[in-house]
Amino acid sequence: MFRVRFAPSPTGYLHIGSARTFIFNWLYARHNGGTMILRIDDTDVERNTQASLDSIFEGLKWLDLNWDEFYRQSERGDLHRKLANEILAKGHAYRDFTPAVTTEGEHSGGWLFNPGMRELSTEESERRAAAGEPFVVRYRVPRESRESVSFTDLVYGPQTKATADIEDFALLRSSGVPTYHMASCADDADLRISHIIRGQDHLTNTFKHQLIFEALGVEAPNFAHLPLLIAPDGAKLSKRKHGPVVSVTTYRDAGFLPHAFVNFVCLLGWSPKDDREKLTRQELTDIFTLEGVNRSNATINFTDADPFDPKAVWLNAEMIRTMPLDELAAQLLPFVAVELPRIRQIAPLIQERIKLLSEIKTVADFIFHDALAPYDAAELIPQKGDAAMAASALASAEEILATATFNHDGLDKALRAGAELLKVKAGQMFQPIRVAVCGRKNAPPLFETLEVLGREVCLSRIAAARRLLKESA
Repeated sequence: MFRVRFAPSPTGYLHIGSARTFIFNWLYARHNGGTMILRIDDTDVERNTQASLDSIFEGLKWLDLNWDEFYRQSERGDLHRKLANEILAKGHAYRDFTPAVTTEGEHSGGWLFNPGMRELSTEESERRAAAGEPFVVRYRVPRESRESVSFTDLVYGPQTKATADIEDFALLRSSGVPTYHMASCADDADLRISHIIRGQDHLTNTFKHQLIFEALGVEAPNFAHLPLLIAPDGAKLSKRKHGPVVSVTTYRDAGFLPHAFVNFVCLLGWSPKDDREKLTRQELTDIFTLEGVNRSNATINFTDADPFDPKAVWLNAEMIRTMPLDELAAQLLPFVAVELPRIRQIAPLIQERIKLLSEIKTVADFIFHDALAPYDAAELIPQKGDAAMAASALASAEEILATATFNHDGLDKALRAGAELLKVKAGQMFQPIRVAVCGRKNAPPLFETLEVLGREVCLSRIAAARRLLKESA
């Protein structure tokens, strides 16, 4: 049975790298008919924040990828301590009564173990513990009985580390709180995790985790480590250095579609091997394998001026263009304060013109405001025309729109007939009208725009444009 987990710590917002880990776990579980587990690793009480936890849930909810089981590591401390003490009782760990020199209870520098503590007799250890002397429980790395710890990573292949290079790491702090290594492995063993898919920066931890699983007497999960995500300058992508650009909610708030984001993230360090880039969720689920994960780090391209990778923006624009209009309207709704029926009217006007959902506020701004932003009267004058031609076109349009059937076909027929009467080309008739009702030349299709704005607004704006022309003469 395939059982995978995503185990974020609530110490910051949901990082794009963490989102990729979740997505790859989700795809692996769904591809193999397995179980997706969300486990919040919240044992670092001093660094955990509610805001970070909220950000994780907000980000995961936006991705629209579900999970099958949910756990909080902070609620499982009794299990962690129980298993740590079992390892101690088996002789695979020992009590270290040396005063801690860091908050983790670990020694600094090149320290590997404290011979005095490692060789302390069981009787002496029990006596000092019973007397209330504080201690750290450390794993007893078997340097004498074995030379190395090995495992085969499903991405990076065979991995080996000499036991002489592994320190006697802590399982329980002097406070009795389990360390990350102990809590993580205890949960993975108890939850019967079959595959651990996580970032490459955790690879070095895996040697310690192999030892813990051995001491617990359980089969270690399979491990697959994902290549790092890096910035254009080659630096590891980090919250501290690169700020909100690495946050999932930044993409959400900018107007990315959830699946476009998922699609983009999947291409960071993984390939379908057939040069496809735009993939549906079902296609991703059907073809995702760990064999497709690359070993080289993946670069996210962004600049100070543009925080989003061009490929991410391209994928988003492509998906917007092909979405059913009702779905697009529902996605656009959070970005403007209007009712859904109104958004359904507007969506066809902008579907081909926006790359991000948030651009509705600029591409269709003339729809949402009663008054247009000021524009130059010269914008009303068509190419190969003059102010007199523009004035005639607007006067004719005002007459026509007062009585025309206010739908696409009715407006098309009436305004083209008006152009013929004025003996001007249709484009020379339409430009002054477009600028008058939209405030600019570059705007959505004219007839659909007029229909959405409605007769009253269009007539009011055309009258204002005629006054502007007259005043500028």
